[in-house]
Amino acid sequence: MNKLSNNKFIAAGFLVAAILAGGASYYASSHPDGLEKVAGDIGFIDTAKDSAVADSPLADYGIKGIDNARVSGGLAGILGIIATGAVGGALFMFIRKKPADKK
Repeated sequence: MNKLSNNKFIAAGFLVAAILAGGASYYASSHPDGLEKVAGDIGFIDTAKDSAVADSPLADYGIKGIDNARVSGGLAGILGIIATGAVGGALFMFIRKKPADKK
């Protein structure tokens, strides 16, 4: 594969991830997950403690300050794939095999 082909593949991957993160999250259920439901049914949900990052800008699968939960979740998903791509790309650039020097 040449470099242009690799770049197209990576761009297509990011596009698919953005569509899934931004679009599919629109249809995500707003009901509690299994553990939260069981905790409410059994009666120990009141003992739960907030996460250490509960006040962060992307806490609770959304963006603080955006009132529409679906838009907030979609944007948070897109920001998540951008951040993951940046960190992953930086790691791959750091650990990639360097071409041998030609003499």
